[in-house]
Amino acid sequence: MLYELIAIVRPGSVQEVREIARTAGLQVLRSGGVIRGYTNWGTFRLPRPTTKHQARYTEGHHFIMRFDASAPAQAAVQRTLGLDPRMIRFSIIKLGNKLEEIRDVPGTVEWNQNQRLTDAI
Repeated sequence: MLYELIAIVRPGSVQEVREIARTAGLQVLRSGGVIRGYTNWGTFRLPRPTTKHQARYTEGHHFIMRFDASAPAQAAVQRTLGLDPRMIRFSIIKLGNKLEEIRDVPGTVEWNQNQRLTDAI
């Protein structure tokens, strides 16, 4: 099954982001999964201030990881990230489970810079 992890890490060191991404990736690889790709979007303002582990955050470092893995492996990644105090928020989305659905999905997710805020309104 193809999954997409969208993660927001506390801002600061890029080394922390790499370490979290590496931990999640190693967990997928150890369970027999495949990493399709990572995309680092950098630091952005959060839609609203968020409190996590008694700290208040207004910005977060975003990254995306696409991976193929079994459902138990995905649950293990979710459990590990939920326990990490450096994580502000994350979400794992299932993109598909049949080969016809997922064979053309690229590993990276590009930021859509074509649409402006004024165009969307």
